[in-house]
Amino acid sequence: MSGIRRRTGLILALDETDPERALSVARSVNKYVDAIKVNYPLVLSAGMEIVESLSKFAPVICDFKVADIPNTNRLIVEQVRKRGASGIIAHAFVGSDSLKACVDAAEGMDVFAVTEMSHPGGMEFTARLADDLAETAVKAGVSGIIAPATRPERIKHLRKIIGELLILSPGVGAQGGSARSAIEAGADFIIVGRAIYKSEDPEESARKIAEEIGFI
Repeated sequence: MSGIRRRTGLILALDETDPERALSVARSVNKYVDAIKVNYPLVLSAGMEIVESLSKFAPVICDFKVADIPNTNRLIVEQVRKRGASGIIAHAFVGSDSLKACVDAAEGMDVFAVTEMSHPGGMEFTARLADDLAETAVKAGVSGIIAPATRPERIKHLRKIIGELLILSPGVGAQGGSARSAIEAGADFIIVGRAIYKSEDPEESARKIAEEIGFI
């Protein structure tokens, strides 16, 4: 059972590197987003303290794409959990033992496994292995997977493999994916970054995307 409650179906990918701007955007869009996803750009510029600060506005998912041996994965997840994050994203390609280490260390925090990347290069490797990666994710006990909004047919296909697990779909906006198409294909949440945080009016941009998704 995921700790992220679906209200709008929108997750903000906050890759802003200015901490003050990041907090300002988070504050302005919090009524339209179900979670905030942070990656290395923001954490490296602001420190892990930013996770705690952003958690005041929405649940935070650390998109660290954890991909190491089981013990290192465990240590990373433990540190993220201590900072108050609600979820973490890990790669499944490192194998079932490493992914299971993330799930075991999460202690109730959501773990989402990458099965297929949304950018064009994702077709070179992850797309070819996505079915196996999705099966590995299911066996490891993750909360859900990452599947590309840029290729909604892949969302529909992966849904058949993972059953009721959550699907988070990046690639809407700057990468050209459609929020509506991804939801119709079976995604539970749409991940949007630049189209919101680089907007002159992030709140209005978030509202429009939430409306497109159709949950408000």
